[in-house]
Amino acid sequence: MPPIALESRLDAVVGDKTAKLFARAFGIGTVEHLLSHYPRRYALRGELTPIASLPLGEPVTIVAEVKSVTDRPMRNRRGSLVEAKISDGNGTLTLTFFNQKWRLGDLAPGRRGIFAGKVSEYRGQFQLAHPVYELFDDEETARMTAEATANLPIPIYPATASVPSFLVAKTVGTVLDVLGPFDDPVPEPLRRAHGLLDARTALERIHRPDFLEQVDAARETLRMQEAFVLQAALFQQRQFVRAMSATARPAGDLLERFDAGLPFALTSDQSAAGEQIAHDLVGGWPMNRLVQGEVGSGKTLVALRAMLQVAQSGGQSALIAPTEVLAAQHVRSIARMLGPLLAPELMPTLLTGQLPAADRRKAALRAASGQARIVVGTHALLSDSTTFADLGLVVIDEQHRFGVEQREALRAKGTAPHVLVLTATPIPRTVAMTVFGDLDVSTIRSMPAGRAGITTHVAPLAERPAWFGRVWARVAEEVGQGRQAFVVTAAIDADADVVDDQAPIPDGGDDDARAEEKVAPRVPGSSAGRTHWGVVQVVELLSRHPAFTDIRVAMVHGKLPSEQKDDIMQSFARGEIDVLVATTVVEVGVDVANASTMVILEADRFGVSQLHQLRGRVGRGGVPGLCLLVTEAEHGSLARQRVEAVAATLDGFELAEVDLDLRGEGDVLGDLQSGARSSLRLLRVARDADLISAARRAAETVISEDPALLRHPAVSAAIERRIGNVERAALART
Repeated sequence: MPPIALESRLDAVVGDKTAKLFARAFGIGTVEHLLSHYPRRYALRGELTPIASLPLGEPVTIVAEVKSVTDRPMRNRRGSLVEAKISDGNGTLTLTFFNQKWRLGDLAPGRRGIFAGKVSEYRGQFQLAHPVYELFDDEETARMTAEATANLPIPIYPATASVPSFLVAKTVGTVLDVLGPFDDPVPEPLRRAHGLLDARTALERIHRPDFLEQVDAARETLRMQEAFVLQAALFQQRQFVRAMSATARPAGDLLERFDAGLPFALTSDQSAAGEQIAHDLVGGWPMNRLVQGEVGSGKTLVALRAMLQVAQSGGQSALIAPTEVLAAQHVRSIARMLGPLLAPELMPTLLTGQLPAADRRKAALRAASGQARIVVGTHALLSDSTTFADLGLVVIDEQHRFGVEQREALRAKGTAPHVLVLTATPIPRTVAMTVFGDLDVSTIRSMPAGRAGITTHVAPLAERPAWFGRVWARVAEEVGQGRQAFVVTAAIDADADVVDDQAPIPDGGDDDARAEEKVAPRVPGSSAGRTHWGVVQVVELLSRHPAFTDIRVAMVHGKLPSEQKDDIMQSFARGEIDVLVATTVVEVGVDVANASTMVILEADRFGVSQLHQLRGRVGRGGVPGLCLLVTEAEHGSLARQRVEAVAATLDGFELAEVDLDLRGEGDVLGDLQSGARSSLRLLRVARDADLISAARRAAETVISEDPALLRHPAVSAAIERRIGNVERAALART
């Protein structure tokens, strides 16, 4: 057999049957994928896992000793039942096997081993039905090797019912035994500076340590390797972008006329971001910039000034927004900011899927002819029928709501257009280095003058159920003072389990994922059970509430026709609706200066950044904002911590760090950006900031000196293995 390499297919080493098990269970297909499936903990051969604390219904892997084994006929069916009692000295667990008498000789009392299966309960006793197991050496051999193996750690891997931990360990051992030599991707200076092991030793010691003390050094080495390879991939992608040529878009009288007509001065942060963007737009390669800033910090104004600079040379800008409500509001806001002289000249045009056919054809014609130099839309911008005369700038609003394929489809409608990504969800420094490492980042922290501020309170119904009535009284009081209010729920109709698949996606994810959901959305750590409140239920409640007799209440959600949604939002903006009951379709971009109150029911069902976004819908003018976070989550629970964290601060950057700690960093390279899964193995952006920074500096040095990595083949090979074609495509389209 030729030497096995890290990029070798797993079936070439362990056979087709075992390889298919690993592919189905973990998506593992190569040797490196398997060796990157690291142990989650280690047990010692003399150590017995506490049986009394095993989670019911969960697959477990335990180390235990056989205490007794019996065989008896079954009462209601033919055959026999073998039952073995295993113990850790404190608790006992029953293993059951049907019609397998040979287990009597296998599971002799006194034998120790690793047992894996799903914990169930029968007549008050925990049991594993038909578990898989691997026994340690027989008694005589064990006595001879006891001293040598007593402290030898047993790796416990993430496992499934079909692939238990000891099968992972056995397969890893088989692969390590035949793995050929490979070059270390971490440069020697970086390895030496941090006292790291070589890559081969690190793999051996994390999978087959001789003693537990070896594990930490192995993990540290592999964390740095992961960080370095990721950063090298990001810097290489940046170099690839900079190797492209772009049309320079110098500013001119359009921007001068716009700035002269502004009734206010730009904030210092807006000016700084604008200068960075203006410089990028006349550079030799396409701009690839992220602008992050608080809700209401003026990112749209910064983007509009960039559009004017592009329009100066006849270029067009396409702004893609996550919802039709937001897209329509962007067009109105842009037209208002441009004023009666500039708006007809640039002709900001709305293009969405739910426009009447005639209006959509007219909008598409304006885009194709170049008449509309600013086109705003939703996914309709991505359709084959939408073309541009000279697409010079792509603006992605709330980028995490669009998959990379969608972003690429828009970018491909121009010739190396400049790209500006906007996000109102502040990004922790470590996430910016990992997720957005190939983008230049501008940050807007300062807020425009004249904002009255927002006060946030938690209404903890678990301890104070009477506060639910006070919430509605408080809303009525605000309306009585001539103000308006939002009430946000997680569902459209809680009784029918109808969610809003047209609303923005909470804290990451994509539209397709939401559309597949059959019940109201939940986030990790939220209250158990179904959603109690939907838009339908709230409107019905308020229709019977005595304090709301003369209050005008309306509802809006993503399943309404586009024209109806827009009419309702405009009526609310004109003050013709007092209380708007909505799903998270109002999460981003909705700007009603008179709205003072935001009530979020079952707030624990939303993520930190989403609660912060929703709160940002009020307090946008001279009217003080009030946000009431209503929750039944118990005090001390993760769900309650999340809600209380939002109430404790208005600083979105601080909340972003809290969100990172609570949710995880999400899928760093691929399309997913929620905490449901992560493409990171050992690296954790919330914990490893210093390590990532060191890896970033080293990667920048390597890539700047050798962009194609011709002198660093080990790094190039590691990027190809680690990143892969799909994830590299994701990087290219970010």
